[in-house]
Amino acid sequence: MIPITELRYFVDTQPAYRILKPWWDVFTDYISVVMLMIAVFGGTLQVTQDKMICLPCKWVVNKTCRKYFNSTLTAPYLPEPKGIQYNLDRHQYNYVDAVCYENKLHWFAKYFPYLVLLHTLIFLACSNFWFKFPWTSSKLEHFVSILLKCFDSPWTTRALSETVVEESDPKALGKMNGSLDKKASCLSDDVEASPMLPPMSRFEQGIVDHTETGVLDKKEGEQAKALFEKVKKFRVHVEEGDIVYRLYIRQTTVKVIKFIVIICYTGFYVHNIQFHVDCSVDIENLTGYQMYHCTHPLATLFKILACFYISLVVVYGIICMYTLGWMLRRSLKKYSFESIREESSYSDIPDVKNDFAFMLHMIDQYDPLYSKRFAVFLSEVSENKLRQLNLNNEWTLDKLRQRITKNSQEKLELHLFMLGGIPDTVFDLVELEVLKLELIPDVTIPPIIAQLTNLREMWLYHTPARIEAPALAFLRENLKTLHIKFTDIKEIPLWIYSLKNLCELHLTGNLSADNNRYIVIDGLRELKRLKILRLKSNLTKLPQVVTDVGVHLLKLSVNNEGTKLMVLNSLKKMVNLSELELVRCDLERIPHSIFSLHNLQEIDLKDNNLKTIEEIISFQHLHRLVCLKLWYNQIAYIPIQIGTLTNLERLYLNRNKIEKIPSQLFFCRKLRFLDLSHNNLTCIPADIGFLQNLQHFAVTSNRIETLPPELFQCKKMRTLNLGNNYLQALPSRFGELTSLVQLELRGNRLEGLPVELGECHLLRRSGIIVEEGLFNTLPTEVKEKLWRTDKDPS
Repeated sequence: MIPITELRYFVDTQPAYRILKPWWDVFTDYISVVMLMIAVFGGTLQVTQDKMICLPCKWVVNKTCRKYFNSTLTAPYLPEPKGIQYNLDRHQYNYVDAVCYENKLHWFAKYFPYLVLLHTLIFLACSNFWFKFPWTSSKLEHFVSILLKCFDSPWTTRALSETVVEESDPKALGKMNGSLDKKASCLSDDVEASPMLPPMSRFEQGIVDHTETGVLDKKEGEQAKALFEKVKKFRVHVEEGDIVYRLYIRQTTVKVIKFIVIICYTGFYVHNIQFHVDCSVDIENLTGYQMYHCTHPLATLFKILACFYISLVVVYGIICMYTLGWMLRRSLKKYSFESIREESSYSDIPDVKNDFAFMLHMIDQYDPLYSKRFAVFLSEVSENKLRQLNLNNEWTLDKLRQRITKNSQEKLELHLFMLGGIPDTVFDLVELEVLKLELIPDVTIPPIIAQLTNLREMWLYHTPARIEAPALAFLRENLKTLHIKFTDIKEIPLWIYSLKNLCELHLTGNLSADNNRYIVIDGLRELKRLKILRLKSNLTKLPQVVTDVGVHLLKLSVNNEGTKLMVLNSLKKMVNLSELELVRCDLERIPHSIFSLHNLQEIDLKDNNLKTIEEIISFQHLHRLVCLKLWYNQIAYIPIQIGTLTNLERLYLNRNKIEKIPSQLFFCRKLRFLDLSHNNLTCIPADIGFLQNLQHFAVTSNRIETLPPELFQCKKMRTLNLGNNYLQALPSRFGELTSLVQLELRGNRLEGLPVELGECHLLRRSGIIVEEGLFNTLPTEVKEKLWRTDKDPS
């Protein structure tokens, strides 16, 4: 006999799956166990006891056994047997029992235990098929695994406990239950409005509320972070289809159909389980009798078990029909967290669909607390809080201080790259002046930024930052410089247009004509104090908003990344410009609109396609022009009109194709910086001596063979770059350049250096850029003097 304890393996699925079994599945499993016990009990009795007991009939009337012979014929006397004697041995009896059991006992009475076993196994298979089917078992296993981890995660407990704290705080409660209109009105009080500003709803896109969070240790934080990623991937995978839902409803339908079939045929055949059975078989030649009267010893017990079994099946079927009705009556392919959103501070928990929704409905039938705790890992607000905690654990104050550097402007700078947000410890660096945020896709600037009282400059590179209203109020008063780099123009945070004290703005990204249909940058008009605007993009013309804001600009820089900038007439309106940069704009001529900007002091036309600069004569009207940069172009010659620019102090003509320097250039007596490197010059005119204010002179990478003596009349010369030329010897007059601090001679054909270099009192060894072997040709005392000067900066 099978031990009862072995029956549990028929119904015991993996323990973890129990949370997916609602009360009706548990109840029907227990019913199935009882059915199995009936089947095993009945089958065991049938195997161990006599199946049928038969005796021959001596009196047969119409093929029916009678107790005594009753004939209508007159007989001399009535037989009264005291005991019936049969001449059959044990084997004949056994044979008769077997033949009658096989041929005359009704099949339902014969196979009742096995039918019960078969039906019960089918019920069990249907109940647990969705746990075993390959296409669904993996999803269920993964779901249960994630669900249990989310349920036990310390972050879940902390997140829900924070909700309790917030609900107990009247201010937090009011904040949580406040309507969007109330938030908008509060924001309006904090952000100065203007008729020219974009609608406030646009600002709201980047302004959020702040909620304090607790602290997790590093290990717990990393585990919770991994759970968020698993939940995201699982949700994407499971919401694609509804195979779990369809399989469950089909297996429930099969059980209902099975119940109907069992009730129909069992109720019809149960009366065929009889204790008395007449058996008429043609075996008279073997036993001497043809009619036998048999008894089925288990009939009474089987009929009782059958009735009990039928009642169990009825209960089972009613539960299955209730389950089917529940599934058809409710929309189980959609699941709403509305109640959880109302109870908690996580109002962003999304509703789910398809198999994900169905599994959550099934979990609710087990314990709704599982769904509530699981919902924490569907909330972006919750994930952001966790990310912030992990950041705070990873980026300690000491670690951040080690990353602070000084930039070229001697300002204290912190660069954060590819983080999940801004660590709170950043705002303890009160000495910070420049904050760079790069590739941080989801960042919110909190109110505690107000602690950075020295902050004046921010960089947002591919970082569409949101901001809280108190933080915006602080930046509006204190931020002076802002750098923004973006791929899509819509990544530009809208709140930047309320930075009323912003003086310098750098925009790097796609601002092409196709994107001009977005009015995102129209808010530039509100930056009344903006003085410097840098655009690095691919414009074909300057947007109208740039022209409008240019009225009060002092510096405009456009780096067009090689795209041709064709329409520049709007530059005429920027009358206050003192610096203009048009870099890589594919300009072939100097734009005429520049000539009307009488306040210009510096013009930079770097890396264009200029071949001629005849228009330079018009620069004579720009009386304040002191710096002209025409470098990295295709200029073949310098027009003689260059001499009219008498106020010019810095001239960049390097990286062109100039072959000759006109003498008129040296009429620019105020020149302090002259760079003619990387051209095709063969000589330096003697008129160079007229430039008595020249301090920096560079002719690197030309074809110069000799130096004119007049060069050494430039007594203020500090930097002289003569590298990569054809010089074979150097004059002895180098000692006259007493202010010289840097001398480049590398890449020439020199055989030695003049001893007079020792008379250049400010020249050090580090300032002489020359091959080591060539330097060693100097006398020892000169070399020692140069080395000594290098070691003694004073």
